[in-house]
Amino acid sequence: MKAMVLFSGGVDSSTCLGLAIEEYGNKNIFALSIYYGQKHKREMRAAKEIANYYNVEHLELDLSKMFEYSNCSLLNHSDEAIPHKSYADQIEDEGDIVSTYVPFRNGLFLSTAASIALSKECSIIYYGAHADDSAGNAYPDCSEEFYKYMNEAIFIGSGNKLRLEAPFVNKNKADIVKKGIEIGVPYELTWSCYEGEESPCRQCGTCIDREKAFEINGIVDPLLR
Repeated sequence: MKAMVLFSGGVDSSTCLGLAIEEYGNKNIFALSIYYGQKHKREMRAAKEIANYYNVEHLELDLSKMFEYSNCSLLNHSDEAIPHKSYADQIEDEGDIVSTYVPFRNGLFLSTAASIALSKECSIIYYGAHADDSAGNAYPDCSEEFYKYMNEAIFIGSGNKLRLEAPFVNKNKADIVKKGIEIGVPYELTWSCYEGEESPCRQCGTCIDREKAFEINGIVDPLLR
């Protein structure tokens, strides 16, 4: 059996990649990384390094044209600053979806991945949605409900040949890091920061969540050592 991993190069998708390799072996895994017009390519670089580490076939795709109409603060053409505060604080200030939500990004990514996965004769697509990202509706396309219906749509639309696997949809980032440590995920190669400098900013929402997840597991994030 073959599997595709929707792969950003961050903690969540890298742990999904590690799980998929444990289950099916690296020769049966395809990692798909998608550039969507974000302000930096630091994460894409990390994805390439991790794919090389695991010796898996790495596919790259540019879907940036799809998001030209969005002013999401993550996007290169946006004049919005990336918030330097936790997701919880952002939701309290903004009321619901955070400004770093790229409109229906995971829906587009998963649909695209489904098409490529079928062409590659895969039976499963892994993606790293987790409970912290869906909390408070910050990222609605990371929720359990979204996963459920996207899985049904892809399964039906593929003629019952392809399904989604979101192993962390009911878990938080600390749980993900715990599992990743157990299976030896090379977190020192991953990248999460929205700012894309050579060192994490430690102030954006994803940096805050990442650092806390490692702390809960009793270790220092390897990017901060």
